[in-house]
Amino acid sequence: MSPDDKVNSADIDSFVSTTLSRLGFLVGETTLINAIQAFQQSRGLVVDGELNPMTLRSLEEARWRLGDRVLSNKSAGLMRGDDVAALQNRLSEMGFNCGKVDGIFGAMTENAVKEFQKSAGVKADGTCGPATVMALMRLQRTVAGGAPTALREEAARINRGPALANKVIVLDPSSDPSDADIAFDIAQRLEGRLIALGVAVFLTRSATMNPSDSARITMANSSNSDLVISLHTDNYSNEKASGVATYYYGSDLHGVHSVVGEKFAALVQREITARTDLLNCRTHAKSWDLLRLTKAPTVRIDLGYLSNPGDAKRLADSAFRETIVESIAIAIQRLYLSSENDAKTGTLRISDLRRAGIRTV
Repeated sequence: MSPDDKVNSADIDSFVSTTLSRLGFLVGETTLINAIQAFQQSRGLVVDGELNPMTLRSLEEARWRLGDRVLSNKSAGLMRGDDVAALQNRLSEMGFNCGKVDGIFGAMTENAVKEFQKSAGVKADGTCGPATVMALMRLQRTVAGGAPTALREEAARINRGPALANKVIVLDPSSDPSDADIAFDIAQRLEGRLIALGVAVFLTRSATMNPSDSARITMANSSNSDLVISLHTDNYSNEKASGVATYYYGSDLHGVHSVVGEKFAALVQREITARTDLLNCRTHAKSWDLLRLTKAPTVRIDLGYLSNPGDAKRLADSAFRETIVESIAIAIQRLYLSSENDAKTGTLRISDLRRAGIRTV
């Protein structure tokens, strides 16, 4: 059952209960809400116990195991599921490039299946049926020393060189009414800094246009970007909650994460907390759509809690926003610097980059 199907609430409840039970989340005296929360936690989703569209879709994906169905890129919509992720993982371990392990059977996964089929002596039609699954199960892992997908992602970052000139960065400011103005102001300030350093910058929205999340992802993917930065704030019922947190794509369940995304998230987190008095709420792996479906390494930054009087006061201050902007700009440069050219966290300045010749435009 897909969450997009037109079904009544009883059908949805039955699907949810059955799936959670089969996955081991709904057992004994566990309540349905607690089971949903545990499932959301395991998938890197927002843990609210609500059956929102993303949770329903994740439940649908979680019920599939490799071999349960024939996988192909020929259906009306892209096939999604844990079986696809397992296939992608297996292919990546064997050295076949299917791109990001995102559980979506697209063109790159189809091509990787064809290449594997050729090497395994199976009909090379790009469809993962019983014969292909059996071939995958017969063969052992042939790659050691790190996941090939992660190695390719890191190699691409290094090959792009240390200069920011000619890099493409997408800035994705929040459009939530509570922080739209703050996020857009910070995005515009950062855009100016980056353009001055020779970066091609795209904003996913303007002051008047507010595209959907899927449109933002499409825009980021079509721009052939090197990096995507999503800017937000947070809110919580308890005003004591405060601090900055960064998020990158990762799934403990599937054993995958964005190496470059994780590295950049750590750099941003360290620079902001070194230059401001925002509480360090650390970096976290999540499988939110923006992080999962965007091809380029993507990081979401939550720049404090508007529900916290202290954080709200800081974010309202123009000088503080400038400090945030410089922190992010320096973190971007650090991402591409080799370790021997790096400097102590919180000490590098934009002017240092110019003097060092890093800015080449």
